[in-house]
Amino acid sequence: QVQLVESGGGLAQPGGSLRLSCAASGLPFSRADMKWYRQAPGKERELVAVISSTGRLTNYANSVKGRFTISRDNAKNTVDLQMNSLKIEDTAVYYCNTYWTRDYWGQGTQVTVSS
Repeated sequence: QVQLVESGGGLAQPGGSLRLSCAASGLPFSRADMKWYRQAPGKERELVAVISSTGRLTNYANSVKGRFTISRDNAKNTVDLQMNSLKIEDTAVYYCNTYWTRDYWGQGTQVTVSS
């Protein structure tokens, strides 16, 4: 059974930083690409960042490029999202995702950016 468990969300001020973490189990983690999505109220879920199984390749949504960094530790089965220079529009529920025979999602973690 694949499980993805996010942590690290919370409240930040504009310009601040947060770090999200996703702990994965039940799959050969080092062979799986990992993704972070987010969904703001009233909006569709959007892809934020992707990291390849080895960690050598990453890709970001234009809206977060230069501010967010995705990374992974294949020894610990974790994937992180470092979010800097946060903006109010980054407020959303953030989800960890992977595809391993099918899509798997974490429960989500709330990120609120507000002054």
